[in-house]
Amino acid sequence: MIRKRVRIALFGAVIAVIASVCQAQYTTDWLANTFGTLAAHVGNTARSMWVAPEGVIYTASLWDENEGGVAIYQNGKSIGSIGINSEFQGSAITGNATSIFAALQFSRSYGSGSVGRYNRATQKRDLLIPVSVWNAVKRGDVITGLATTGSLLYASDFFSNRVRVFSTDGVWQQDISVSSPGALALDGAGNLWVAQKSAAAIVEFSPAGAPLNTIQMSAVSRPSALYFDTSSGQLMVGDEDPDMNIKIYNVSAAPALVGTFGIQGGYLDTTTGIKGQVGDKRFTRVAGIGKDAAGNLYVLNNPWGGGWDLGRNGGTDIHAYDNTGNLQWKLQSLNFEAVAAPDPVTDGAYFYGGSNIYTGTAGGTFVANTVDPFTYPSDPRLNMNDTQRDEHFGQLVSVGGNRILVASGQNPGIFYFFHFNAASGYIAIPDVSIPGPAFNTTRQVTGGFCIDSRGDVWAGLDRTNHIYHYPLAGFDGNGKPTWGPAVTISIPQSIRPLTRIIYLPESDTMILAQGIAGSWDWTAMQSRIEVYHGWSAGNTTNPNPVINLTSANPKSITAAGNYLFVGYVHTVPNIDAFNLTTGNLDTTLINSSAGTVDVGNDVDSMYGLRAYLGSAGEYVITKDNYNGSSMVVYRWTP
Repeated sequence: MIRKRVRIALFGAVIAVIASVCQAQYTTDWLANTFGTLAAHVGNTARSMWVAPEGVIYTASLWDENEGGVAIYQNGKSIGSIGINSEFQGSAITGNATSIFAALQFSRSYGSGSVGRYNRATQKRDLLIPVSVWNAVKRGDVITGLATTGSLLYASDFFSNRVRVFSTDGVWQQDISVSSPGALALDGAGNLWVAQKSAAAIVEFSPAGAPLNTIQMSAVSRPSALYFDTSSGQLMVGDEDPDMNIKIYNVSAAPALVGTFGIQGGYLDTTTGIKGQVGDKRFTRVAGIGKDAAGNLYVLNNPWGGGWDLGRNGGTDIHAYDNTGNLQWKLQSLNFEAVAAPDPVTDGAYFYGGSNIYTGTAGGTFVANTVDPFTYPSDPRLNMNDTQRDEHFGQLVSVGGNRILVASGQNPGIFYFFHFNAASGYIAIPDVSIPGPAFNTTRQVTGGFCIDSRGDVWAGLDRTNHIYHYPLAGFDGNGKPTWGPAVTISIPQSIRPLTRIIYLPESDTMILAQGIAGSWDWTAMQSRIEVYHGWSAGNTTNPNPVINLTSANPKSITAAGNYLFVGYVHTVPNIDAFNLTTGNLDTTLINSSAGTVDVGNDVDSMYGLRAYLGSAGEYVITKDNYNGSSMVVYRWTP
């Protein structure tokens, strides 16, 4: 009996060692958020900011999946939030010693033209202030500026062409007529400064509402944020135009430009960095400016992007500077949801999302924004009428050193193609889309999409029961790719309706995933996945192996080398790794970092996983994490 117990104990110890070794085969990391845990993470898509004298920062977002829409930060850390995730519009926020005032989102309970007052101590809303008759606007900002002084609250009623003045208890005082009002600031004399973004002007009014001075900026300027610095008596103006900096005006007499803060040209400047490169004072669009009582300066950037769904528009990007202009810290996050693909040119050291580039570990470094709104104003990533809910999901291949980026939305039927060249630096140059004339189709891609490592495109066009294979024809002198006419292949009966396609040219392996017959949801997957070895050699009818998933609700698949990776929606955050030769489940990637990295709930996007096999035999798998406004990165060596 004693010997049996010893054997059992030894067997248990061996199993523990084996489990430990298996766990040690991969690491769990994250990108695109300063902090990796849910409790500490930086919230997404901060669109406006107010800074209290003691250095507490309040930002407003239209949507944050896992916390209140007003996030609170201090000393480079998250210290809480206010409200619920769908409560605020994000377009404007201000405060005083006791309260926060924030523009509200459209809902049945209150209109989009309302402001909520929140007690800073209790973090509860204690007053609703109706501001505008435009109270049912769902996809645009009605209240575009807020400011307080003493017992008064000022609110820009954009569509009504007026600034409305209330007591901080919500009692109307007066209206000031001004066309398309935006950001607001109040100077030491109680005069009101109103940004008119499209007019490239800032207009001044007396406390009684009488017009005073006008700062007329250059025709291309776009004043996007205002802050009056009482210590210097100067007005600071965030400029979204090609200067991409903060302009400083002396307004003690006739307003005069006396200085700037930030690199002229911002992230698009080529004299201090690569075009598209972000960094210290290389601003994108400045959405908020504030100072604390110690003179520290805080700048909120809202990275360029479009989409009617402003909750996914851009990540949070707050820079804090001391009173001499030296960078102290940054708080950064992903937009609501995205994924970035490991870059084969750098052997997986860089990661390309639909709009941004990242590198590093433990949150990594935000390297570049690949959108240039001035050179390429028709870039689909800037389209406010886009129906794909923003193109933040990136797929990347490199052919002969030429990178091709494909950007798409969460559950897309349209895919947009971009290329890069030396002259444009990190900027992704928009090319074509599928559907589109270059691919000779108007049908959306509902049966799966793949751009393989050779640059060939494979698309399951809607209701055709065919896979369309577009071979890469080559690149022009600027790096722009073109594709040849489609070769059509009948989808095997055993996998219809088709919903995912992956082709690996290195091993001539095709991976096809089945949708749900008769379902309204063409994005959904069934459990059946077929693997065809020798597809281009002619094997389009005999899959081996056939993988039958046992976990519920598969959503996203990706593959590299000899492995297929599967993520699930509404169930578990795990990523299953299936061997493409045997069909076996060889490992499951979970959180191996003792809770130091949040891995989210699930994968609720069709192309929310990317995979790459590095030169040293390590698999790098990225996964979107909408809970933590980040991307999870697994590194696994079988």
